[in-house]
Amino acid sequence: MSEKQIKLVYLTPALYMAGGVERVLTLKANYFAEHFGYDITIILTEGKDKPFFYPLSPKIKVINLDINFEELWTCSFVKKIFVYLRKQRVYKKNVKAELMRIRPDITISLLRREINFINDIKDGSRKIGELHVNRANFRNFEAGDTNAIKRLFAKFWMRSLVSKLGDLDKFVVLTNEDKYAWQELADVCVIPDPLSFVPKQVSTLKERRVIAVGRYVYQKGFDLLLQAWSRVEKEYPEWQLAVFGDGDRTSYNQLMIQLGIDTTRCHLNGPSTDIQQEYSKSSLFVFSSRFEGFGMVLVEAMACGLPVVSFACPCGPKDIVTDGEDGFLVENSCVDAMADKMSQLMHDENLRISMSLAGQKKAHRFEMQQIAERWKSLFELNE
Repeated sequence: MSEKQIKLVYLTPALYMAGGVERVLTLKANYFAEHFGYDITIILTEGKDKPFFYPLSPKIKVINLDINFEELWTCSFVKKIFVYLRKQRVYKKNVKAELMRIRPDITISLLRREINFINDIKDGSRKIGELHVNRANFRNFEAGDTNAIKRLFAKFWMRSLVSKLGDLDKFVVLTNEDKYAWQELADVCVIPDPLSFVPKQVSTLKERRVIAVGRYVYQKGFDLLLQAWSRVEKEYPEWQLAVFGDGDRTSYNQLMIQLGIDTTRCHLNGPSTDIQQEYSKSSLFVFSSRFEGFGMVLVEAMACGLPVVSFACPCGPKDIVTDGEDGFLVENSCVDAMADKMSQLMHDENLRISMSLAGQKKAHRFEMQQIAERWKSLFELNE
């Protein structure tokens, strides 16, 4: 417990969704309230009467301003501008009123709409920004977009954002790789996401099964994974591949047919209610993302004793996996390299065992207690 009860305010859109940001915020806030005795308030804008997806400590106060920015999703382009400006004015007014009332020691923005005004509120709190994606994918501006107006807007928007981030007392990113992407900023520190569980069991590495976990979307690269699997499945007929995640699997099932993959040994599953058990029933984890904010499933798999094969995509894997020690990092989106390393680990049980032990040791660095102490040091730096 801290000698002085520190007041924290978090600003984030919602807690009703089963997203990674929601899960990590809930984990951290619960730990800070229960173990450090912090006085925590979370200010939301969405999901007024919806239950929180992840359990929240009763010690944490929640204020829902009911701004409903989600209304913008259904507006035409012209109407969206006017609705956004009106809602943004209301949001700024209400956030200012709450911060002046609460008078927190620290206000933490998860870098949504409040980053536009948070530094202007003189409530006496230190302002911290917390980014959960990498810089290149912070907003969905396509680098190769031929629309000159969009490119101009993206450039203007990023310049404005960098200026606002520079006014924060501290800017926190998830990886060292992403830290280097923000060279214009001085006060950037790295604190990774925490592991959400301590494994109840680890893999025996006896099951001939490869596992992958993530949403069925372009970012996760399961099309690349299936291409790699099609190169190794005939060489190892006793092995199978199991993928778990949310989303539409139609195009991936079609790709399996096109690639001639044995559908009796390749299973595209929905989300698992016990992903730890699925990890423990596997002997190799494959991470095929084209890009990431961090890649917590890598840490989860390593904690459960799985060696990993991962694309060296931006950002996350290079901060988590030590190539050749606890897994393999291969050139981003290179299907042949992924297939080669999968084959090597499927063939060599001793290599799987040595990488498993190294990965379990590595995963301890991401346990909640370790990550919480890093946040504590940042929060109490000037106390």
